[in-house]
Amino acid sequence: MATPTLKKTDTVVAQQRYFMQLSYRGAPFHGWQSQPNAVSVQSTIEKAIFTVMRYPVRITGAGRTDTGVNARKMIAHFDLVEPHPHPDSLVRAINSLVGHDIAIESLTPVHPDAHARFDATSRTYHYYAHSGKSPFLHHLSWQAPATLDYEIMNRAADQLLSVEDFTSFAKLHTDVKTNICHVTHASWQPCGDNRMVFVITADRFLRNMVRAVVGTLVEVGRGKMTLDDFAAVISAKDRCAAGSSMPAHALYLWDVTYPYF
Repeated sequence: MATPTLKKTDTVVAQQRYFMQLSYRGAPFHGWQSQPNAVSVQSTIEKAIFTVMRYPVRITGAGRTDTGVNARKMIAHFDLVEPHPHPDSLVRAINSLVGHDIAIESLTPVHPDAHARFDATSRTYHYYAHSGKSPFLHHLSWQAPATLDYEIMNRAADQLLSVEDFTSFAKLHTDVKTNICHVTHASWQPCGDNRMVFVITADRFLRNMVRAVVGTLVEVGRGKMTLDDFAAVISAKDRCAAGSSMPAHALYLWDVTYPYF
């Protein structure tokens, strides 16, 4: 990850903001966001930083992955009272406390107004599928029917590139102000023997959106929904019109991009 370090002309401030790059396996956690009486990725990391720094530190992620969803690359920011003299040692200290299911990759000093969520220009998710029973993949990939028609699923996925309102694929009764998203890529791709991955990139995603999109595409691939039916689902702007939400364990937040990385 490139390093947007402070310029020599910048004023040194007492409070230093850092961007943290991390990855995690979602199964042990109740999602990213802290919540009462549940262990989340955010609360686990905040507890570790508190142990090291001896004062509470709030972290803000680029998004809020749901329970069981994995992340190959999540970005979060947090502020320290003053710049840490050895960020690499802080990474090691946090990693020693967060357990085996979270890995802090790096800490990068950034400007005080840099924001992990609002400054992100795109996010990419992967959804993995495999055909045939596998004792090695079943925890991290969805076992798909061998008869799925990925070609027609990709023809349906192409329609997403011209969609703005994703209400049909959004979790109901959330506090988001708009369901407008701009998808720039959506396709199924081979990724090994008897394995496929759905790759989707957008400027933002709604809660449960990718899993609902994949579930609806699977209906197309099974022959239970036509391309016209898929288009009608989009136009309906009704979550009940779309397919079922897919299992969380096969979904990964894969990448987050910023204008200064």
